[in-house]
Parts: sequence; structure tokens; C-alpha cells
Amino acid sequence: MNFVHNPIDIPEVSTKNINRKRFYDTPTGFYPSITTVLGVRKEKQQGLAKWRERVGNDVANHIMRTAAGRGTAVHHMCEDFLNNKDVIKEDQKFLPWCLFSQLKPTLEKSINNIYAQECGLWSEKYRVAGRVDCIAEWNGVPSIIDFKTSRSERKDDYNFEYYMQASAYAEMFQERTGIEINQIVILVVTEDGLVQEFVKDKNDYLQDLVDTIDQFTEEWVKENEKTNNDVVSTTSATV
Repeated sequence: MNFVHNPIDIPEVSTKNINRKRFYDTPTGFYPSITTVLGVRKEKQQGLAKWRERVGNDVANHIMRTAAGRGTAVHHMCEDFLNNKDVIKEDQKFLPWCLFSQLKPTLEKSINNIYAQECGLWSEKYRVAGRVDCIAEWNGVPSIIDFKTSRSERKDDYNFEYYMQASAYAEMFQERTGIEINQIVILVVTEDGLVQEFVKDKNDYLQDLVDTIDQFTEEWVKENEKTNNDVVSTTSATV
């Protein structure tokens, strides 16, 4: 099938690492990436620490590198496919190709009227930025769509930060375009053959998003208040 595109013109943004944290240089200032902001959540930090202690740092590092490479490859194939380009098996590594092949029928069935892919976004209200996977209609409803890969089935509770991330993209997109999007979709494909669709309402996650941004801002200001870093004043604005 050929996917219909309704592209939205949004200015490009660039990234810059400051004190090992990613920031976006946007037309209205430097804002931290939403993934950087979510990284301050204690639940995430504690969970990662326990996992590393259980499996060991060498194994943990290997798993994370492998997962990142797998996810990037699948993202690229999804992007090309949704852009109506041929995705050729011989050009791909075996595992990412298998995951994409599992995902492909769901993309064909549920996605159309694509507004943007791999698009940089930012919010003056929330003082964050990021790059969204896909903004399109999901079964006829305008949605933020995020593609994820996993070794095994994901429980809904494990996706909480994904939901906040996608909700942030929805708010950013509305600021940039005036188009309101309430539905967020996390699409997970697993190595054991599952395709999981998690469909949520962004409004259920906005307060947690605000609380997390406040936490990040407080910690960032404390870390940098003695350095006269210009980014401090940008991120410490009221949400």
C-alpha cells in the first residue's frame, strides 16, 4: 500500500551535550531532551541499578548496546516503509529484519495520513524538546506513535515513562502547529513474536510529566548554579 502524507513544516533543531545531558537548540532557547528529563525519575534509576547489580556491568552494557542497535535498525525500516520506500531484506541484519516483518502488517492496517516522522519538537510551556518517531492517524485517530523493540513481552506498568514521553510530544506538536492530539500509541515488537499495541490518553500523564520536569529543573539548577551556565535559566522557567 501507499501511505498518505500530510507533512507539517516545523523548523529543524540541533542537539548539544552539556554536562553529559542532551539539550536541543531550538528557535526559542536551549531545552533538555524529554528522555534526559525522564532519566531523573528515582524509579528508573533504582530499577537500572538493581538490574546491573543482578546481571553485572559487562552483561548489562552488552544488552543495552545490542538493544540500541536493534531498535535503531527497526526504526529506520519503519520510517522508510512509511515513506513508501522499498525495505530490502538483503540490506538488513537478520534480527531487525525479523522484528520489522512482524510489525509490518500492523503498520499497514493501522497507520495512515502521516503528519511527521523523526521530527524535532519543542515546548516553550514545558521547557523540553525531543524527536518523535511518528505522528499520524492510528485507526483513523490522530496520534503520537512510538516504536519500541523488546526481548520479551512488556507489561503495561513498564511503559509509564514511554507514556509520559509520548504525551510530551503531543503537547509539543500542539504548540508548534495548533493541532490537538490526545491519543498516544506505543507499539512494541518482541523477539518472541509478539506485537503489542498500547493505546492511551495523554491527559492521564500530563501531571506526572510536569512533576518530573520540576524535579529535573531543581536537580539541574543545583548542579550548575555555580557555573553561570546559560542553560540554567532556560530550564528553570516555570512550567
